[in-house]
Amino acid sequence: MAEFTVAVADPEDGTTYQVDVSDQDANRFIGKEIGEDVDGDAVGLTGYTLEITGGSDNAGRPMRDDVRGSALNNVLLEGGTGYNPSREGERKRVTVRGREVSDDTRQINVRISGQGDGDVAELLGDEE
Repeated sequence: MAEFTVAVADPEDGTTYQVDVSDQDANRFIGKEIGEDVDGDAVGLTGYTLEITGGSDNAGRPMRDDVRGSALNNVLLEGGTGYNPSREGERKRVTVRGREVSDDTRQINVRISGQGDGDVAELLGDEE
């Protein structure tokens, strides 16, 4: 069974919430790609729409939106997700994960793209 930690970013107040999902809720993410929308019910945000912005696998390798599929790939990078060059013109071959969410994905980063009813902090149980 798939189990994910979903990092839900709220652009309204800049807060990020960590939500663990498994079983049926996790299956809603399988096969989706970076940039696609998912129903907020998967993380307890009824009426909200979430946009997948990235993620990583169990070894910490990042997902890149310019790599197809969900498999590991060795790509030559000049910068961006997965590599930060220390000088101009530097490149490096880095192992990254494709843009599709699979069972190997451990963390999914999402952003709230469509508002629903209720306060996000209350719905996710992060009240103070």
